[in-house]
Amino acid sequence: MGEVEPGPAGPLEPPEPPEAPASRRPGGIRVLKRNMKRNGSRNCLNRRSRFGSRERDWLREDVKRGCVYLYGADSTTATTTTTTSSSSSSSSSSSDLHLVLCTVETPASEICAGEGRESLYLQLHGDLVSLNLRMHLLIVPSPILWSSTERLEPTERPLQIVYDYLSRLGFDDLVRIQEEATNPDLGCMIRFYGEKPCHMDHLDRILLSGIYNVRKGKTQLHKWAERLVVLCGTCLIVSSVKDCQTGKMHILPLVGGKIEEVKRRQYSLAFSSAGAQAQTYHVSFETLAEYQRWQRQASKVVSQRISTVDLSCYSLEEVPEHLFYSQDITYLNLRHNFMQLERPGGLDTLYKFSQLKGLNLSHNKLGLFPILLCEISTLTELNLSCNGFRDLPSQIGNLLNLQTLCLDGNFLTTLPEELGNLQQLSSLGISFNNFSQIPEVYEKLTMLDKVVMAGNCLEVLNLGVLNRMNHIKHVDLRMNHLKTMVIENLEGNKHITHVDLRDNRLTDLDLSSLCSLEQLHCERNQLRELTLSGFSLRTLYASSNRLTAVNVYPVPSLLTSLDLSRNLLECVPDWACEAKKIEVLDVSYNLLTEVPIRILSSLSLRKLMLGHNHVQNLPTLVEHIPLEVLDLQHNALTRLPDTLFSKALNKLNKLEQLEELNLSGNKLKTIPTTIANCKRLHTLVAHSNNISIFPEILQLPQIQFVDLSCNDLTEILIPEALPATLQDLDLTGNTNLVLEHKTLDIFSHITTLKIDQKPLPTTDSTVTSTFWSHGLAEMAGQRNKLCVSALAMDNFAEGVGAVYGMFDGDRNEELPRLLQCTMADVLLEEVQQSTNDTVFMANTFLVSHRKLGMAGQKLGSSALLCYIRPDTADPASSFSLTVANVGTCQAVLCRGGKPVPLSKVFSLEQDPEEAQRVKDQKAIITEDNKVNGVTCCTRMLGCTYLYPWILPKPHISSTPLTIQDELLILGNKALWEHLSYTEAVNAVRHVQDPLAAAKKLCTLAQSYGCQDNVGAMVVYLNIGEEGCTCEMNGLTLPGPVGFASTTSIKDAPKPATPSSSSGIASEFSSEMSTSEVSSEVGSTASDEHNAGGLDTALLPRPERRCSLHPTPTSGLFQRQPSCATFSSNQSDNGLDSDDDQPVEGVITNGSKVEVEVDIHCCRGRDLENSPPLRESSPTPCSEEHGRGSCFGIRRQNSVNSGIVLPVSKDRMELQKSPSTSCLYGKKLSNGSIVPLEDSLNLIEVATEVPKRKTGYFAAPTQMEPEDQFVVPRDLEEEVKEQMKQHQDSRLEPEPHEEDRTEPPEEFDTAL
Repeated sequence: MGEVEPGPAGPLEPPEPPEAPASRRPGGIRVLKRNMKRNGSRNCLNRRSRFGSRERDWLREDVKRGCVYLYGADSTTATTTTTTSSSSSSSSSSSDLHLVLCTVETPASEICAGEGRESLYLQLHGDLVSLNLRMHLLIVPSPILWSSTERLEPTERPLQIVYDYLSRLGFDDLVRIQEEATNPDLGCMIRFYGEKPCHMDHLDRILLSGIYNVRKGKTQLHKWAERLVVLCGTCLIVSSVKDCQTGKMHILPLVGGKIEEVKRRQYSLAFSSAGAQAQTYHVSFETLAEYQRWQRQASKVVSQRISTVDLSCYSLEEVPEHLFYSQDITYLNLRHNFMQLERPGGLDTLYKFSQLKGLNLSHNKLGLFPILLCEISTLTELNLSCNGFRDLPSQIGNLLNLQTLCLDGNFLTTLPEELGNLQQLSSLGISFNNFSQIPEVYEKLTMLDKVVMAGNCLEVLNLGVLNRMNHIKHVDLRMNHLKTMVIENLEGNKHITHVDLRDNRLTDLDLSSLCSLEQLHCERNQLRELTLSGFSLRTLYASSNRLTAVNVYPVPSLLTSLDLSRNLLECVPDWACEAKKIEVLDVSYNLLTEVPIRILSSLSLRKLMLGHNHVQNLPTLVEHIPLEVLDLQHNALTRLPDTLFSKALNKLNKLEQLEELNLSGNKLKTIPTTIANCKRLHTLVAHSNNISIFPEILQLPQIQFVDLSCNDLTEILIPEALPATLQDLDLTGNTNLVLEHKTLDIFSHITTLKIDQKPLPTTDSTVTSTFWSHGLAEMAGQRNKLCVSALAMDNFAEGVGAVYGMFDGDRNEELPRLLQCTMADVLLEEVQQSTNDTVFMANTFLVSHRKLGMAGQKLGSSALLCYIRPDTADPASSFSLTVANVGTCQAVLCRGGKPVPLSKVFSLEQDPEEAQRVKDQKAIITEDNKVNGVTCCTRMLGCTYLYPWILPKPHISSTPLTIQDELLILGNKALWEHLSYTEAVNAVRHVQDPLAAAKKLCTLAQSYGCQDNVGAMVVYLNIGEEGCTCEMNGLTLPGPVGFASTTSIKDAPKPATPSSSSGIASEFSSEMSTSEVSSEVGSTASDEHNAGGLDTALLPRPERRCSLHPTPTSGLFQRQPSCATFSSNQSDNGLDSDDDQPVEGVITNGSKVEVEVDIHCCRGRDLENSPPLRESSPTPCSEEHGRGSCFGIRRQNSVNSGIVLPVSKDRMELQKSPSTSCLYGKKLSNGSIVPLEDSLNLIEVATEVPKRKTGYFAAPTQMEPEDQFVVPRDLEEEVKEQMKQHQDSRLEPEPHEEDRTEPPEEFDTAL
């Protein structure tokens, strides 16, 4: 496999390499032809064999240079598949892959000439397109790109197409674009072919042919003979002579016929037509595979009742020749192909189908209207959407029988007058075009009853034009640019019954002249006032506006459904209270303060939604009402009327038919006991209240779901028998509730029982970051699979950062799993290539998008990625948070108790800019606001087949983290649909456990009605000095008193025993370098944490630093947490034999007790003026000068937590050795020592501080309490004197400053 010398493509001829000269190509194109053995899963070149050094050097000289991978000629005969298991087209192992070096200026004609090809083909996400159809890659197509030429425009530039494609995806840097373009893995999304590849499965569906033994008739009078047999369309075609396709052909229609197995002959089928005079042909196949292929395809044809041929999505450029034998075809589907016009078998030959009634040519990118289609007079249905038409010919008026014409997704601005000749036309679709007004031809088309013009450019709603169209009843003008409305006269319109004005820009709307209006959709506008006629009004949807007044006159007596949610209403309109047939009323998310009694007295209302308002009281019911659903969540209710659920005057319960009751987020303390009268109640949601008494609902016969979480319940009164229908009971968040084993046994039959789990004992074995900790919760809801995944890495990139992510695959569970497994690795690679957060985050998403394509994934997923790293740009900040997202997953930062959104929602409903972009690219947005009916998101990872409407380019934001940042919340779409940012932050701010916080968010979303997959991740942040993880922490300089003021520790999010290196459990400041302090409890110090012994410890090594503290200079003093391990016969539960409670700060580990202690070494004298002390030479503490080491004791109990206690000189001198600590404490039977006055304070005093940077020391385990060295009280003075002599003997005179040298490290015990 030789390599050629690369050179500039185009008119320049590259030099020949000395070692492997290659033959010259026309136009100076260099081709690297490599017989490459395919990788079965990826189908790409090995990374090491992509380029040689010469090719790489040539590419580096200019970013406009690159390569095009041209797939070989035998792809036309090899079996090529594009399936969900592999996105790359697989061919035989001997396929040739040509690596063509070129520039962005190299036209396709030169590549074709060099390769000896007629044209090139481009495969985009598995869809084959002719190279001149570059509409897929551009936003605004030019007329040249819509040329109807047969193959390739000589000016087309393949490498420029690849560059444009990558740029549209989101790559900005030209060098990176060049690198990605040379990656053969890009073939999963865009690749070039020298000849049109054929899919075997597609060929079977289009045409089956071969020479087989054939016998005519059911009897054996005819002999078997070899004949050419073709199955195409709806007919079986048998030639009269072997190998003859020009002579007489026998046609056997199969629609409505039958196909049977011939039992007397192996691999034989009998084909029969329908009707009384049916004919039969027996065909014998040679192999079982051929037999099964023919049987499978023929069975589809005979099962039809209408002669329909579906050839959609086959990359056809012409109609198969044998299809014209099927003259009985009535419906032909050629959607999503690349049909040409003037060529054999092109669109100009479709008139040969004499019985054709329906023709679908949508998504063929024709550019020009096929005029010869107007000669098919039998057409009744014609679909020409998404073809790039800019105008229609006048000949379209010849299709007099046409009833349905679809022209959506084109660039039309006008309709010809001749279209008015189509008097039978009953459906005309012109949505997502460029119309600026309603075409006048609608007035002539009297059979039309709908104006469907969604997604156009109308800015003015002219009711006068609609008044002249008496036949129009439905008007669909959603997703236009409507701003104003014009009324030419006061004449009323009695014909229009349905109007859809969603997603426009209207501020005021007066449709009172539409007297027959029955249904109005005006959601997501900017309406402040709405005026309607109520004569015929049945349904009104006006949510997500700014309405302060809604006027309907007269009172709509036929109104059944009213949606005024998410507005600014302060009261329910009077006319709504008087509506006699209203069944559904939704006024949630408004500013209501009271509920009218007339609403609650309605005899027709069945569903009332009053959530998220400011209602404080409910009126007292008098009569029975048929209300089935009552939603009062998130108001200001403090109590419910005692008679709310009682019986009315007619002896019926006032809410006898109530089935669902939502009282969440109020201030209720009790629920009336009369709720037991609601015999049909099956759902009670009353979380986040102050309820202390369990309501009497366990006796209701149909109760199924009960949510009383986050209340003040203390006990539950359980009846003798629970209802068998109870399926879900949520009691989490009731801190005072204690359930006995008997109660739990009674609840055991409940399918889902949610209660608070007892906190597990924490250990110091798990090493976690002190800057952040996370908790994750995922719930499937009512779906049988979980399509949400999360990524959490507290220690990322060698422990200097963290990565958290959330992925939502909507209905796909495999995509989120793939992203969860691969995205962190991609981020790590990109971080090593660039330090710009915008660059490496964007590239991470784009590369992950490509990897999904390599894995064969066609669907898409929302993705959210949060990366915390040391902040190099802002010296005032220690860490920065970079957030990138696509889709609907969001991240919210809690800063000072306030939510700070960090992400952007990419959906059609919430992002008008993205919606406009999708509209400009002529995507079809369905009525449920989904792009091509697939997804409501405009940016996702995956969904490559929806390019360029769906892009993977993420939204990126960077925020420096400060000490005010408390937590970070990541959630998927379902979470944020049911929780606001403020509510989510307030719900978990004071929850100490991040896992419990995440579960609480998911539970809240479910209690608000979320039935979908919901995922939440809560990351607690502890950004500050107390979160330092380096071995030598920064020092707060001491004041003149001699003690440094310790920094108050931020409340830890989770009350767990910190590790010995965390620095959370204790803080101290030291003038001298602090090291391990040995315990002299009858033994010498142990080197458990340093296997190398003393000699190893003497060797210098770099100190571990965090980003908060760089390497300090010699003049700075650091603080270091210290952990002591004392031996004792302590029990496994952490209790001494004479103690009742475990000692705080003591971590038990079998027979060894680890004690977190604080050692404060300070100098009272000014640090700058006093000469530094030798680190290994302690001096006695003086009250005046403070030149010695003074110690402070941090109280570990809850009363004086965080207080540093000074130690007197006398007491310090006495307690210089642990052996004398019993003089001021109580000696327990197991040898442990605790102070006399504060039994829970652990005091350790070290008079000598040898330098050892590990920060740990340990003593061997004490097996017996008698081994303890305890000083009797009568020997205190003697021991004190010996200790003083021992210290004086070690004192040495201080050397002069200029002669001072660092002494070697010493390791000694306290004695």
